[in-house]
Amino acid sequence: MGLLETIRHPQDLMKLTAAQLDSLGAEIRRFLISNVSQTGGHLGPNLGVVELTLGIHRVFDSPRDSIVFDTGHQSYVHKLLTGRQDFSSLRQQGGLSGYPSRAESVHDVVESSHASSSLSWADGISRARKLSGQVDRHVVAVVGDGALTGGMTWEAINNIAADKDRRVVIVVNDNGRSYAPTVGGFADRLASMRPAIDRVRTHQAYEGTLDWWKSRLQGGGPTSQLLYKSLHAAKKGIKDWWAPQGFFEDLGMKYIGPIDGHDLSAVENALHKARNYGGPVIVHTMTEKGRGYAPARAHEADQFHAVGVIDPETGAPAKSGGAQSWTSVFADEIAGIANERDDIVGITGAMLIPMGLHKFAERHPDRVIDVGIAEQHALTSAAGLAFGGMHPVVGLYATFLNRGFDQLLMDVALHRAGVTIVLDRAGVTGPDGASHHGMWDLSLLQIVPGLHLAAPRDAERLREELREAVKIEDAPSVLRYSKGAVGAEVTALERLDDGVDILARRSAGSTENDVLIVSVGAMSELSLDVADRLGAQGISSTVVDPRWVLPVPGSILELAAGHRLAVVIEDGVRAGGVGSRIRQEMRHNGIDTALNEVGLPVEFLDHGTRNEVLERVGLTAQQIARDVVAQVLGTKVPVARPLRAESGSDADQIPKFHP
Repeated sequence: MGLLETIRHPQDLMKLTAAQLDSLGAEIRRFLISNVSQTGGHLGPNLGVVELTLGIHRVFDSPRDSIVFDTGHQSYVHKLLTGRQDFSSLRQQGGLSGYPSRAESVHDVVESSHASSSLSWADGISRARKLSGQVDRHVVAVVGDGALTGGMTWEAINNIAADKDRRVVIVVNDNGRSYAPTVGGFADRLASMRPAIDRVRTHQAYEGTLDWWKSRLQGGGPTSQLLYKSLHAAKKGIKDWWAPQGFFEDLGMKYIGPIDGHDLSAVENALHKARNYGGPVIVHTMTEKGRGYAPARAHEADQFHAVGVIDPETGAPAKSGGAQSWTSVFADEIAGIANERDDIVGITGAMLIPMGLHKFAERHPDRVIDVGIAEQHALTSAAGLAFGGMHPVVGLYATFLNRGFDQLLMDVALHRAGVTIVLDRAGVTGPDGASHHGMWDLSLLQIVPGLHLAAPRDAERLREELREAVKIEDAPSVLRYSKGAVGAEVTALERLDDGVDILARRSAGSTENDVLIVSVGAMSELSLDVADRLGAQGISSTVVDPRWVLPVPGSILELAAGHRLAVVIEDGVRAGGVGSRIRQEMRHNGIDTALNEVGLPVEFLDHGTRNEVLERVGLTAQQIARDVVAQVLGTKVPVARPLRAESGSDADQIPKFHP
C-alpha cells in the first residue's frame, strides 16, 4: 500500500515524517504521469505544484481555511490530498472534473477556471469572514500560469492591500512560463538569506517598532522628519536590493520570497510566517512546470501544459492525429494573409500557439502582440490599432470573449472599427466542462450593432470567410469555429447572390417545400442527416448554410417564406441565438412561417466528449428529426403551416417574401 492511498483528508498529512513526505511527493508525480497519460489533461502544471500543494494543506486547515486556485488546472494534487484518487475517468463524462468542483468536495471553492479572478474571490471571502467575526479563518489564493497579467488581479490586490488585518495569503506560483526564472549564483545567495530576513520582517513586533519610530520621528521637528525619510529610503532600498518585493510592498502588502517551491521545508516555513502575520501577504515561490518528468521539461512549447493520451515513458502521443484541426487551418491562412497585407496585426491573450498565431509571429514578429490574460485590453487596443490604420485580428477562445464584451460593444462596435475577432473552441468543447464551453458567443453577439458574424462549416469555408472578414473595415467581424478536427468538406449545390450556400434539396414527392433547415457552422453534417431522416418520412426539405449569420441574409428570409416550417440548428444557447434572431427578422418582415430554434439549453453543461454532451441535451439527428416530424404533422409546437389542400387556400403557391 502506497502512502498516497492512506491520505483521505489533508489532516492525514500531519502524521508523516519529512522522509515520508518526500516519498509521497515522488509517488504523487508517478501517479499523475501514469493516470493523466491515459486520459489526457493538464499534466505539466500539476507536476510543478506537488510540494507547494502539500505545504498549503499542512499549514492551513481546509475547508475551514478556503483555498482558491487560479487557474483551476493546477488543482490535481489538491484533489488527491482531499480524497479523490480515482483518476481513471478524469475529464470524462461521469468522472472527475479537470478543475475544482463543489459537487466533488467541500474543499473546492471556485469552479470557474477563467484566469485572474481568484484574488477577487479571496477579497470577497475574506471581507465576509471579517464582517461575520470569523477573523481566525484564512483565504489562500494560488495564482500562477500568467494570472498576474490579468487586470482583475491588480484590481483585487488594490482592495485587499487597503485592509491591513484581513487574513489573505496570495501564493504566486512562478513557474518560469510567465516570468523569467531566477537563476545563477546571485539568486542562490539571495535565496539562502531570505529566511532570516523574512522572519524578522513578518514578526508583529517588527511592525510595532516601525510604527512607533514612524510616529515619533514624523511628529518631531524638521530634523526628525528628515531622519525618518532617510531611514525609510535606506530600508526600502536595501529590501529592493535583496528581492523584487518593492512593487508589492508599494501597494501595502507584505512579500515573502522568492523561495524554492520544490523545497517543502522552505515552502512550509514561508507559509507559516504568512499565516501568523495577521494581514495580507504575498508568498512568491519558484517552481518548474513538468517537474520530475523529462518529456515535459524538454517540451519547449508549453512543458506539457495540457496533453491528450500519451505514452507515459516517452510523452509521445498515443495515436497520431491524422485530421487537420480548425486551429491549424486558421494558423496557415492568417499567416498567408499577413504575408500579403502589411496592415494585418495579430493579438492574442497568452495563447499564441493554442490560437494558431505562432506561424504569423514567426514570419512577422513585430506584428503579433501577446497582451497576456487581458481580453478587455486586447479589444480596446485593437480599436486603437484600427484607428491608426491597421487591421487587427484578435484570437480568443470563445468562452473568453465574455470577458471583453463591453470593450467589443463600446470601443470596437460603437466606433465602427475594422477589427476581426477569431473565436476558437466555439460551441461545446467537451472535457473542460462548464467554464470552457464556447456556447454563449452566438447569443452575445446578436445585440452588437453592425457586427458581422461568420460560422464556417469546413476548412475551405474558414479560409474564404476569414479573407472576407479582414476586408470589412467599417465594423467588427467575428469568425467562430469548433474545437478539434475539421470534418470532411461539405460542398454546396448552389451559392446564392448574397453568399448563402444551398447544401441540399431533399424531395419527397410533395409539391410543397416542407422544411427549411438552416445549418450554423459545424452543424452541417448533423443538418444533412436530419434532412435524410425527414425524407425517409416523406417530408421534403432544403438545407442551407448562411455562412454569415449576421447580418441575416435576405435569401434566408425569402426561403423561410417559401417553406411550411423553418428549423435553425446551432451549437450555441437557444436563448437569443441565431434562430431567435432569424425569427425576429421574419416577424419584422411579415413572414408567419413557424420556426423551431434548435440549440443548447441555458444551462451549465458538465464535461464529456462533444458528442456525449450534444446527445445529453438532445442535439442529435434522431431527436431533431423526431421533433420536426411532429411539428409537420401538427402534434407539436411550433406547428408547420398547413398544406394548401388542408387550409382550403385557392392560392397556387405559398406567398413569396418581398424585402
